[in-house]
Amino acid sequence: MIDNNMVSRENSHFLSASTLKGDKVVNRAGEDLGQIEDFMIDLENGRIAYAVLSFGGFLGMGDKRFAIPWQALKLRLYEHAFILDVNKEVLEKAEGFDKDKWPLTCEELSRVYTYYGYQPYWQKGVFEQPIIPGETSAERLGSVQ
Repeated sequence: MIDNNMVSRENSHFLSASTLKGDKVVNRAGEDLGQIEDFMIDLENGRIAYAVLSFGGFLGMGDKRFAIPWQALKLRLYEHAFILDVNKEVLEKAEGFDKDKWPLTCEELSRVYTYYGYQPYWQKGVFEQPIIPGETSAERLGSVQ
């Protein structure tokens, strides 16, 4: 019997979203931050807008959902895991959403990107590097050069 997840992961350039659903999310300290529930696609820009992370609760009950900027996640391909470089407390304090009402507006998503230190990709003059909270534009420009 062939394991479709393993076959899909052999080609690391392209993976189906269903292959990545359920992958765990941990921080650099190895703390469990939850798992990937889904991916939201920006149809106008043709890219992943954010990943949906479920965190907390017990046996799927009472867990919160969070929109996580796609570029904030680093895939550990063969470990079936993503790294999210935040402390567990940052996630606990983040604005979550109900599993029946996912963030749909650019304004709501913009707040999410800012919270995690990223500039929304749909805004003009996007920097590829994350925004460091408290960093001025001049400092940020100096660090890019």
